Amino acid sequence: HKVQASNIKMSSGDSDLLRKLASALGASGVAAGAFGAHALKTRLVARPGAEANWKTAVSYQLFHATALLALSALSSASSGGISKDKPVVGGGDYARAGKFMAIGSILFSGSIYCLTLDVGPKKVLGPITPIGGLLMIGGWVVAGLS
Repeated sequence: HKVQASNIKMSSGDSDLLRKLASALGASGVAAGAFGAHALKTRLVARPGAEANWKTAVSYQLFHATALLALSALSSASSGGISKDKPVVGGGDYARAGKFMAIGSILFSGSIYCLTLDVGPKKVLGPITPIGGLLMIGGWVVAGLS
């Protein structure tokens, strides 16, 4: 359905939040990658699959940090660059998509980091990983429909 641009309440705060989340996920993802490749290398190599799991967590985190930067730019553009006479399909839910991706990335990658290092209860952390994955998938779906 079509929504008039004058009905969209997109704030520059949404774009700023996504940019800050992207920066935090990107910086911590690089740090986690370096930590895994150097300080934790011996520990990760000693456990079957741990090194691959760590790399998966880092990759997904960094990939979604980059996606958040793109969604921040789209959110910013849709909040200021729309004419009142031009209909917008989907309403520009880029901020919602980014929030799903950010929370999903934190849950997905964070739970894998903890499981790989044997930090925390596996019964709690194990189910968190797919929940994070579903949130990331949901973010992509919302972005595609925005």
